[in-house]
Amino acid sequence: MSSTRTLAPAQIFPGRGLGFLTLGSSLHNVLGRLKAHPQTYPAIDLVYSTGEPLQHPVILCLPTNGLRLRFDGVDQRLRLIEVLDFSQIPLVYKNQEVIKGVRPLEQHTAAGPSFRHVYNRLFGPSYPGEYVPPASRVAYGTYVLSYPGVAFSFPLQDSAWSDQCDFVALLSSSAASPATSMAIFQGPSWPEARENLFSSVPQYPRSPALIGKNREAVPDEIEEVNVYGAGKIELIRRSSPPFWITLSETTPQDLIAELGPPDAIYRKNDRRISIHGSAAGVRPRLTGLSPGRGADNTDTDHSSNNSVTDDSDEDGSPAVDVDPLSLPTECFFNYFHHGFDVFISYPTMPGPAFPGSDLADPSPPPSSSHLTVTKFIAHGNIPGSYPFNRHRRSRWRLYLDRSDDCLTSETPYDDISRRLKGVWKGSYSSISEERAFQRGMVLNRGWGDSPESSVEFLGDWEESAGGKHRSGSADQDGGQGLGNTELFGFPGLLFEVLKNGAVSCLMIY
Repeated sequence: MSSTRTLAPAQIFPGRGLGFLTLGSSLHNVLGRLKAHPQTYPAIDLVYSTGEPLQHPVILCLPTNGLRLRFDGVDQRLRLIEVLDFSQIPLVYKNQEVIKGVRPLEQHTAAGPSFRHVYNRLFGPSYPGEYVPPASRVAYGTYVLSYPGVAFSFPLQDSAWSDQCDFVALLSSSAASPATSMAIFQGPSWPEARENLFSSVPQYPRSPALIGKNREAVPDEIEEVNVYGAGKIELIRRSSPPFWITLSETTPQDLIAELGPPDAIYRKNDRRISIHGSAAGVRPRLTGLSPGRGADNTDTDHSSNNSVTDDSDEDGSPAVDVDPLSLPTECFFNYFHHGFDVFISYPTMPGPAFPGSDLADPSPPPSSSHLTVTKFIAHGNIPGSYPFNRHRRSRWRLYLDRSDDCLTSETPYDDISRRLKGVWKGSYSSISEERAFQRGMVLNRGWGDSPESSVEFLGDWEESAGGKHRSGSADQDGGQGLGNTELFGFPGLLFEVLKNGAVSCLMIY
């Protein structure tokens, strides 16, 4: 029963976080930790835009804990922590209780600390705050008292407010009520922070492990993936120099040395879509693919969907102990906390260079018995998609030519398709070959009891209207999300696209 739920006091860290919640943390990290403790966090509501999930914030509501967490849609980093019900969570600041003697679930009021307690005992004097008048004909407006990294909202009688009044005397009077909410953010004050709340560079990393006691043993996090064609992939890291992956050259040992051991290893075994790779019977002239690679290029069962759930606690789950000499001939290294997978197999012919780039087409790899990286799969972690929260969001850029005008993980697929069709125009032997290669295939991930049993293809594609979606639980989709995805291919690239046009996954081969 919820009445037996006990909560440890959460320490307030202005400008940094609340308890274990740290500003800048990834949605994948926070949601994984919350779901790992269902007794403490029994209800998790996920709110996002179904039509434009990357353009709008993602919100996690914890109604039984009185919390609301806001993440930016582009990078999925925690930007704002709000306490909306002080009766649901005990709070302390520098070992002082924010509300004396509060016991969650034993009082029916959500009222927070008084202005005097905040101003005189907890945080001390501050500059005048901001008064927000009521939007409608109600008696109370809101006075926001800001400190660096933290702010409190106090209801204030609108009739008592004046620009010339002493705000300390006014908020200490009976015209003001105790605080109804508290916000923790990065910035000198709330009015300044909200201007670029979702676009400023976070001070803290995506994983709290990188600021913990053992941070020296934790691999640096990946900020962005740059794709240059011809099998060249650059991983931009937070603090360390970039790490380059060259398909059919980079070894598993290189990955482990630079990225750490994978979170899981998944042996590839699903070839049911190979019929589609051989049925088309077409291939662009510039891809340089060897015979028989058609099935591999459209393989979608790559994310260890059957081996690891999205409930794991990233900080508490040790990575897989890998012996490169005992690897199967074909397997995926799953880096959930980095946001991507890599396919390990014997060297194959990488995709061609982008026309207009400075790179030359790769040479056929020599015959080798050594395993190498032959595919790289970046996951978008789009809310509502089937594999939501199995991986952290991975952001990428496609550099198609010498200019800086690149395609990104936030670019709608219609724009990506239009640009790539122009880049590869004239690279096919005929119009029919071009159309056949770029024709989308629909992948349904909603059938069956497991992802492995749901890889099916349909003949049609239906659009759905976008809107705001609220999931009753922060599971993959609640069974009512974006459903089917569509696969589109270009030389060296495979896109998995949702109904709303967002790219859920990019494979580089």
